[in-house]
Amino acid sequence: MNTSESPQDNTPEEQPEESPEAPIDPQHLRLLEAILFASAEPLSERALAYRLPEDTDLKAMLSALEAQYADRGVNLVRAGKSWAFRTAPDLAQQLNKEIDVPRKLSRAAVETLAIIAYHQPITRAEIEEVRGVGLSRGTLDVLLEADWIKPKGRRRTPGRPMTWGTTDGFLDHFGIEDVRDLPGMEELKAAGLLDSGPAISVYSAAADTTEEAEDTAEEQGTQLELIDNDNGIEDEDPDESETSESLDPDDGEATPL
Repeated sequence: MNTSESPQDNTPEEQPEESPEAPIDPQHLRLLEAILFASAEPLSERALAYRLPEDTDLKAMLSALEAQYADRGVNLVRAGKSWAFRTAPDLAQQLNKEIDVPRKLSRAAVETLAIIAYHQPITRAEIEEVRGVGLSRGTLDVLLEADWIKPKGRRRTPGRPMTWGTTDGFLDHFGIEDVRDLPGMEELKAAGLLDSGPAISVYSAAADTTEEAEDTAEEQGTQLELIDNDNGIEDEDPDESETSESLDPDDGEATPL
């Protein structure tokens, strides 16, 4: 019995050679990086492939970028089949910051603030008279929220209307120490801020006559009752308690207390 083995039996079987991966084109990788960076929203693989050359191995390039950014402040992350650059999760707490978003005042708010600044203390009705239009409650609310105006007191006139004036926050924001430092008519003209509009003319005139108007108001008996700054409660008028009346139960006539 021949037990010799054929030489072919000892020949190892040939394994199919694996084709080496095609090298990634650095220029294509840069293009993919730029596309992802420029997009505010995650991009799908289909959208990325559409923007890249046809011979691009997208999955290999995404894996390369993902590894490249793994230890950086910005990571390439996948959400489903979409990709995007996002801040590294471990840095999230350090990036939290409160930012004051500036808000633009409406034309009505700017006009109202100017009138109050030059005419203070002034009532709502007087503001409307100067502007020539009605004043919405929201306009005053905006100025109150900005801490630029505050209630100054009530006039001893029918209806006892509330008056308004500016605050220290107003002075600080506009860089002035006192309302007397507000620009007058000549300064506004020199700065090119004074038009021929009647309302602005009134503002300017009021800037030069504020003190005289206050003196006249006191002489005419329209002085203000100051409000308690802590709780906003108006002081009681002692004259009112002295002149109050009660009804006599017998004849129904009013008799002084």
